[in-house]
Amino acid sequence: MTINTQTGWMRNRLGEGVWKNRGKVAVAGLGHSPVDRRWETGNFDKSLGAYSILAAQRAMEDAGITADQIDGIVSAPGPLGDNWGPSRPYFAPPYDSEDGITKVTAEWLARGLGIAPDKLKFASNEPPYIGLAWGYAIEAIATGKASTLLMLYPTGNIEGRYHQQTEKRLSGATKWPALWGWTGGSTYAYQFNEYTRRYGGSKAEVARFVANLRRNGLMVPWGYYTGRQQKEFTVEEYLAGRFINEPLNLYDNDLPVNASGCYVLTTAERAKDMKQKPVYIWNHAEHLATMRSTVQTLDEAQDWCEASARKTLEGAGLSVADIDIFNPYDGFTLFAQTWLEAFGWHGVKKGEALEFYKGDISVEGPHPFLSSGGNIGTGRTRTAIYTDTIEQLRGTAGPRQVRVRADTGIAGCVLPQTNGHVVFGKHLP
Repeated sequence: MTINTQTGWMRNRLGEGVWKNRGKVAVAGLGHSPVDRRWETGNFDKSLGAYSILAAQRAMEDAGITADQIDGIVSAPGPLGDNWGPSRPYFAPPYDSEDGITKVTAEWLARGLGIAPDKLKFASNEPPYIGLAWGYAIEAIATGKASTLLMLYPTGNIEGRYHQQTEKRLSGATKWPALWGWTGGSTYAYQFNEYTRRYGGSKAEVARFVANLRRNGLMVPWGYYTGRQQKEFTVEEYLAGRFINEPLNLYDNDLPVNASGCYVLTTAERAKDMKQKPVYIWNHAEHLATMRSTVQTLDEAQDWCEASARKTLEGAGLSVADIDIFNPYDGFTLFAQTWLEAFGWHGVKKGEALEFYKGDISVEGPHPFLSSGGNIGTGRTRTAIYTDTIEQLRGTAGPRQVRVRADTGIAGCVLPQTNGHVVFGKHLP
């Protein structure tokens, strides 16, 4: 099997205008595996590979197609097997690689689904995470590299501390910011302190937001907390959370999980003959900022998010007033308010997000913000925000179905400085 790459696929510059392929690519199916806290070592029925096969099969079933109709696979295989957890030896043969265990490549998934190598026109593992994987896969369809494609996002979690620093001696720049592992949480704690000094507000408003995310997450049938927590998470529980880096506590962080999600992307023309009513892609936009320092400021994060928002809306030919469903990334709670203000969704201006949280942001109300439950409400799958947006436009979100109009939506991931957003439409533009 030839693993392909493509160049010039990003839409990462302002002023490019409306995307020339707007409405020509559609989402025809989606599927999710169960979500576990960690992989149970040695249980290959629950490995990331097994879960990826299951997610792909469910996505194809949702679309009403079979594996022999797939001619493209894009995977963001996940760096877990390389450096995201405690080091450990590879398994003995035939499990002599992490592929299919804690990360999943396009070629591994093809073999698992029984797709012959000569049947694939396009296969790639280039995108590092889901925000870029969406844009990468969309362009593969738009430019004719594949006609019906699986876009896979596996996210693994093995025994040990997440992002654990395993090296005994550090050198170079990493000896300062990563002495005990990844320190991104510290950055966002500083930013939240600066935000409240500048605009006011407190953790009490964030508590309302987090409680609502967990409520929405309990309405996601495959979410981590569904079935594990029979009651809703309260404001009081959030405020009593153990500090990780004050003022951010345990519940300001999404929970690492072991799961996989998959989507069927195809041409708008082919999607007409599939099982589900298509959801069309109106635009994708990416933003890759140059970091000035290992610790970003609030001003920098706001600037990056605002630039990303402008590119996202410009390429879709829409204003934010046209956007019904909004599912930004919430891996840390601060991200959500920064994205909310950057896009100006429902009129929220800079410094007004915490006040917005005091209103009705439930799925039943007029401002159903992050109706997916996000990563805080479903576990760190990073897929819930996309799936919910698609389901809201299909009208298949079940108890999460919003009461407001649901004709357009935006979902995006990950960080302010490196992200990708997709604009979805219920109808052809």
